[in-house]
Amino acid sequence: MARSSPSGGQVEGEPRVEAADAPTEWVAAILPDGPGGGALAWSLLEWIAALDDAGRSGEALAMFETLVSMQAVEAANDRGPMACHLYSLIGYAQMLDTCGRGEQAAAVRQDALALLTELAATGERKAWSGYQASYWAVLLSFSGADSERSTSGGPRPPSGATPMQWSPDAKRLYFESRIALREGAETLAPRAAEDPDQHLAELVRLHRVLTVRSAVHREHRTHMFADRVRSLFDDGVRLARRLSRHHPADGTPALAKILMDRSTFHTATREFGPALDDFCQALSYLGEAG
Repeated sequence: MARSSPSGGQVEGEPRVEAADAPTEWVAAILPDGPGGGALAWSLLEWIAALDDAGRSGEALAMFETLVSMQAVEAANDRGPMACHLYSLIGYAQMLDTCGRGEQAAAVRQDALALLTELAATGERKAWSGYQASYWAVLLSFSGADSERSTSGGPRPPSGATPMQWSPDAKRLYFESRIALREGAETLAPRAAEDPDQHLAELVRLHRVLTVRSAVHREHRTHMFADRVRSLFDDGVRLARRLSRHHPADGTPALAKILMDRSTFHTATREFGPALDDFCQALSYLGEAG
């Protein structure tokens, strides 16, 4: 799927405000021409992330709504993958939650449930190339930013962009950090078992960062990515269940989020039945089932 950008290059390295301002006129100019074979969706995703990074959440949400609406039309007319529309709906709902718009987020998740229910029943209505998994990985890394905090320093990959657009230094530091993350999680695990009040929530957070970075790395390399990261998603759900039992107030929302992560992973690997199961469980923990 072709990519496009008003600047013709990476957002990384530009001031955040400039990166957020860059798309405004360009998007307004090309929206009437349609999605352009998917290029516009990728560009909108980058700029949603740039606006969010600049603290302009209202504008980011408005652009996310534009992306979701565009993909709904494309999917309904068999011009775009249902899976990409699903990933965008889930990401949009997560941003709405972050911005305190829980009621609207719940409604968006019901749209995602309807779409995933159809995928589980029939699969995609037509065959598509493999770019859906790359789109999923970018949205996963974007949605995982709330777990990152100050996990690592150095150059940060541009939010909303694929690894092929990252600088060499950002790519190296991001992917090499998995070693320290794994070691940190292994060190923290026995402490969390002995004193869950002090360490279990941090272990859940750290493991989610490791899972997201490993998924982006393996999808980028493509070879057997599902087999290499499946256990990380499963372990993350198990850890989050422990936290939910131990401290429901913090653990239950974390479990719902990590079940959503695994649901999108299953969707990316075309395991739509398990994806629907995880999604429905997540909704039940959010109090949105039925």
